[in-house]
Amino acid sequence: MQIDKELDARGLNCPLPILKAKKALADLESGQLLRVLSTDQGSVRDFQAFAKQTGNEMLEMDATGPDFSFVLKRR
Repeated sequence: MQIDKELDARGLNCPLPILKAKKALADLESGQLLRVLSTDQGSVRDFQAFAKQTGNEMLEMDATGPDFSFVLKRR
């Protein structure tokens, strides 16, 4: 899987990981991939809802902690 951009949001609490991901996705072209790293436990639920609401596809999610990883495909 070719990741086009990686965002390190570890140590940030809700809603900052989502807000930073939204900004990072805006800089990508359609079809490009963004990996987000987070330590906020709420980000698992937040990123699932974010993907559904925005139409960006969640390709991968690692919610085993303590670091969480999400790969989103820009719509």
